[in-house]
Amino acid sequence: MILHYKCPSCGSDMSFDADSGKLSCQSCGKQENIEEHSEKLITATFAEDEVKEYHCDNCGADLITEAETSATSCSFCGAGVVIADRLSGNLAPAKVIPFTISKEEATKAFQKWCRNGLLTPKGFMNADRIKSITGMYVPFWLFDLNSKVQVDAICTKVRTYSSGEYIYTETKYYDAFRDLNLDYVKIPVDASEKMNDALMDKLEPYPYDQLKEFKTPYLVGYIAEKYNYTDKELLPRAKDKISDYIESYIRSTLTGYHSVNYKNKKIDTRSVTSKYVLLPVWMVSYDYKQSEHTFAMNGQTGKVVGKPPISGGKVAMWFGGIAAGSLLALKTVSFMMGGGFW
Repeated sequence: MILHYKCPSCGSDMSFDADSGKLSCQSCGKQENIEEHSEKLITATFAEDEVKEYHCDNCGADLITEAETSATSCSFCGAGVVIADRLSGNLAPAKVIPFTISKEEATKAFQKWCRNGLLTPKGFMNADRIKSITGMYVPFWLFDLNSKVQVDAICTKVRTYSSGEYIYTETKYYDAFRDLNLDYVKIPVDASEKMNDALMDKLEPYPYDQLKEFKTPYLVGYIAEKYNYTDKELLPRAKDKISDYIESYIRSTLTGYHSVNYKNKKIDTRSVTSKYVLLPVWMVSYDYKQSEHTFAMNGQTGKVVGKPPISGGKVAMWFGGIAAGSLLALKTVSFMMGGGFW
């Protein structure tokens, strides 16, 4: 089933407006509150088989999509469409964080980010070669995890003191035991095979207080993907994301010692709950010197991540400036020493 959202006033296409948080008509400007919008069109039961060919109800054209796509735009008439059968049953997201940054705002924010690059080429800093900027809802699993930790360690405290002509070193040994119960909430792991995991991780954090109950109108006018990996498949990644925090917390409970040697460390991390959610990402394709660079922007906070090109000339000037500063400092010290300050 293909869903189109039509304006009740003029019949034109509506799309989600990031500025107002409502469905907005592209022609007459009428807006509708999503929280009150009728969802009666998606109450049908759908087959589990993947269907890759649909028909646009707006112009009648055939829509050929990848199996993971759940929202897109008709390539013929431009109407935003939602493929409802890919958002039902086990594929139905529990929550969504809507876009709050519009395409125009995202473009300006990216251009500003480009200009702030200290070592990027001047041509890149002009930010006038944006090839495309696409709003995409990326599938994530949000995990609530619980870790039960037991640690046995031998710790030492060292004291040095003098008595008469002798210097003494006193070492005291302590047996330390820690029994910890740690909870971590809303650990995000992207579930899309297409997306670069490192890039998605760097977009964090998202404002999870902005999570809303999922409704299909949020997707209209954007691209949305359904998950490729289940929560069970991604649980090891979620555990790995909190491993450094667990180690840091353990160390924080064993302060005040000169050394800590672990005899035994047992960490048992389990998933308490997992929720399938959609998070907003602006994907930016930038053409620079016949090479395409991909950047991502958090659709809620505006945070930009990616690897911009580096200017060899600016790097040389940067390190040359550091070297010149060091040389000047050495000459100053030499002058002070030669001038009788010592």
